[in-house]
Amino acid sequence: MGQETIAILGFVALFALMLLRVPIGVAMGVVGVLGFAALSALSPGFNLLAQSPIRVSTDWDLAVIPMFILMGAFATASGMSRELFHMSNVWLGHRRGGLAMATVTACAGFAAINGSSVATAATMTQVALPEMRRAGYHPGFATGAIAAGGTLGIMIPPSVVFILYAALTENDASRLLIAGIIPGILGAILYINAVQIMGFLRPDMMPRGPRHGWRERIHSLKDVWATLLLFVFCIGGMFMGWFTATEAAGMGAGGALLIGLARRRLTGRLIMKCLVESVRTTAAIFTIVIGAFLFGYFLAVTQTAQNFTSWMLSLPLGPYGILALILVMYIVLGAIMDELAMILLTIPIIYPVIVKLGFDPIWFGVIVVMVVELGMIMPPIGINVFVINSLARDVPLWTIYKGVMPFILSDFVRLTLLAVLPILSTFLPSLM
Repeated sequence: MGQETIAILGFVALFALMLLRVPIGVAMGVVGVLGFAALSALSPGFNLLAQSPIRVSTDWDLAVIPMFILMGAFATASGMSRELFHMSNVWLGHRRGGLAMATVTACAGFAAINGSSVATAATMTQVALPEMRRAGYHPGFATGAIAAGGTLGIMIPPSVVFILYAALTENDASRLLIAGIIPGILGAILYINAVQIMGFLRPDMMPRGPRHGWRERIHSLKDVWATLLLFVFCIGGMFMGWFTATEAAGMGAGGALLIGLARRRLTGRLIMKCLVESVRTTAAIFTIVIGAFLFGYFLAVTQTAQNFTSWMLSLPLGPYGILALILVMYIVLGAIMDELAMILLTIPIIYPVIVKLGFDPIWFGVIVVMVVELGMIMPPIGINVFVINSLARDVPLWTIYKGVMPFILSDFVRLTLLAVLPILSTFLPSLM
């Protein structure tokens, strides 16, 4: 049996296992090991299974993932998300749709110390949704704003997806994280614009709140010093070259712990809870990462990436036509697949094509994260929508999907801007 046939059978088996609801990391690992063994021998396949998990889990570059997750856990337990929302509400709440704008702003701020879209969406559902309910917001629009705002968690650094992209493509993780700042801010601005447009078209969906005086507004800024300090210390330190991404993650986790202790927000029980939650989240992510690396060996031995690159470059579409085709593929996959699995499965195949076409790998990393953001709120499987639905059972899935549609449109605008203006992604990294 030839390499191409085995490669095709491997992908068929992988998707069959995913349809049977086998965990994605396990499915990729099983297909990777068995496919590698089919082309080499049983003994090398099992050696791969014995060595690869240890090699991945002890990789220094990947140590940034649990540290950033721990930083987000400490920040959440310290109440920083509530402080961000309160500050945003005091400044924006009196406007039409002001609570939704405050939610997006708070999501952007929390993303700067968290790194997970799911965690951002879940946290803001608990913080912002009760306030919007009391104010009389339409449930679909309120949950849609939270779902969309939550996606900023993987664009604004720190970002787990950027770290995985850097590990797969051997790019500088620090430069990738810095590259997400402007696109993340742009996303927050476009989301706020979407709220304003919907407020003009459907004012009944979002009432105005009370206006707060300047004294209260200034006072609210004092509550967010911890968030600002953490972001400037970690991300600013990377930008200035004081430490690497992994070192920044460790410093951030330690800094969040010290701030929480200094403010008497973290008790021994809360610290243990944060540690346990971080271990669980890290274990789930690393299961997928280990499975992806095992599947990557299978792709290498079948020369799938090389064959796919040759085929793509032979298409009479030109560089931007091929890029458009890749983006359409990502948008479709993002709507039906787990986002981490999609990145880990496709980047080893797609990245060589991007390099051959001469595109900037840092810029393409931002584009990939952008389409992943879209996938997290796109029907039929938008993970952020499902997370919010699990916390707000009385709001049907379809209602949330209808509420998120204006933000999906603004995401397509942002994707277009990022595609035609690479400088939005590459300007800050060029200054490092």
